[in-house]
Amino acid sequence: MLDTLDAAAVRRWCAGGLAALRRHQGEIDDLNVYPVPDGDTGTNLVLTLTSAQQALAMDLETVGDGGSTPHGHALRLMARGALLGARGNSGVILSQILRGLAEALAAAPVVRGRQLAAALRAATAAAYAAVARPVEGTLLSVIAAAARAAEAADSDDLCTVAGEAAGAAARALARTPEQLPALARAGVVDAGGRGLCLLFDALVEVITGESPQRPAPARRQVRPPATAARESGSEEYAYEVQFLLDADAEAVTRMRETLAGLGDSLVVVGDGAAPQESGTWNVHVHVNDVGAAVEAGVVAGRPYGISVTRFADQVPSPAPAPAPAPAPAPAPAPAPAPDGRAAVVVASGAGIAALFTGEGATVVPGNPSTRELLDAILATAAARVVVLPNDPNTQAVASAAAREAHAQGVKVSVVPTRSPVQALAALAVRDPERRFADDVIAMAEAAGACRYAEICWASREALTVAGPCRPGDVLALVEGEVHLIGVDLVDTCAAVVDRMLGGGGELVTLLCGADAPDGLADAVREHVARCWPFVEVQVYPGGQPHYPLLVGVE
Repeated sequence: MLDTLDAAAVRRWCAGGLAALRRHQGEIDDLNVYPVPDGDTGTNLVLTLTSAQQALAMDLETVGDGGSTPHGHALRLMARGALLGARGNSGVILSQILRGLAEALAAAPVVRGRQLAAALRAATAAAYAAVARPVEGTLLSVIAAAARAAEAADSDDLCTVAGEAAGAAARALARTPEQLPALARAGVVDAGGRGLCLLFDALVEVITGESPQRPAPARRQVRPPATAARESGSEEYAYEVQFLLDADAEAVTRMRETLAGLGDSLVVVGDGAAPQESGTWNVHVHVNDVGAAVEAGVVAGRPYGISVTRFADQVPSPAPAPAPAPAPAPAPAPAPAPDGRAAVVVASGAGIAALFTGEGATVVPGNPSTRELLDAILATAAARVVVLPNDPNTQAVASAAAREAHAQGVKVSVVPTRSPVQALAALAVRDPERRFADDVIAMAEAAGACRYAEICWASREALTVAGPCRPGDVLALVEGEVHLIGVDLVDTCAAVVDRMLGGGGELVTLLCGADAPDGLADAVREHVARCWPFVEVQVYPGGQPHYPLLVGVE
């Protein structure tokens, strides 16, 4: 048993945690709340920790310039490697947990029980700060429970504190379906939380020499869908705007006054930086004028991770993550624009990539790491770059890459597109004659005004908000939530387009996937022409995997 955590133990923890994640990778991937064939949390965690291990392998023994201890330096390398290799929300949050541990333990002469407990509290704060809208019943609840148990142990014994933290993490994981209705509907525990529990157990094994014996979480009995309460606030305001902001406290105070005059449900929280220093802030407000809200952030400092949600389209659950894919090098970057601007777009499918390349954008294959996005941003040689992630699970990676690029002198704004059809809408309104900040606002507004749908086949039996589905059923997801379950692909595609146009729309964009049968797009186009004669339809070969049709309505 170890009395303290040293650099060699950090190396063994990383290797042991990675081995555990690899053993359970398929199990974690299957803990997907959606019955679509692209759950990849296990894969993302494996790729993230693989990058951390590679960073350790390159340089473990050298103490950094900051004078940190050998174990602190090792943890910093591990955290830095995880950040640059982070995939998806789960990978980004894990990298921030490691960063919190590293910062708390960097200067500690020895790491015993109380030091580990304090570090877990710092890791929890870093994890929550990494998420624009923290949700309980996720990986966040698991790390928070571990930190509370470690502090409650009130001991210098490293084995005791690590064991209490790991046990509390496992119990918190079991409670996640009680906290998040989407998990209860699917009969699963949180996938990211399951991965974190494996890392805690790996840490216990390194410290004690014994592996905790815990059964894999059992699938719970699926219960009927629960309704999610809408956020409070006046119905007078149609949009929710949220972004992260780098600014000083005085500028934030002025921005707060401006936003208070634009809407309601205003929440502005910071990272605890000294008043005279620039800090990171999380800004949330309900407004009707999206542009004015974002412009207030631009005046105050550097906004990024901008999210715009129209309440008329809001749904409670996140969209499914993209399927893991090999990570070839980004497509060759076009020559930088004369004014030093560029666009980087994440896309899966040769047809979609060709569309974005034709719009002058640099294309990065789907599910990129922070390093791959950062390389693509820097390869543009532009001073100002807009990034379109095209998937909720890539937004955190895009924001991390933007922060890394900012440190190298490149101004990057992330427009939070959740589908390629939203990115097409955003790129269509680009105007090099506008100020860069105004152009980003216009792109965000265009993307937010484009509703999107995805049609796929169910990969397993599940209970969705639209009812039960079986393998092979056709699922139509609107804004990430299952709205229709059908048997015939063409009929379901036509029905979801009808449902979307029922809320208004003048332009329908159809992107045909790699598995789309011949005649699918023509059949849907003919249906729209017959039932919605004043609506324009644009059809493109997308080539995306898993989804035979992507639909955008503007």
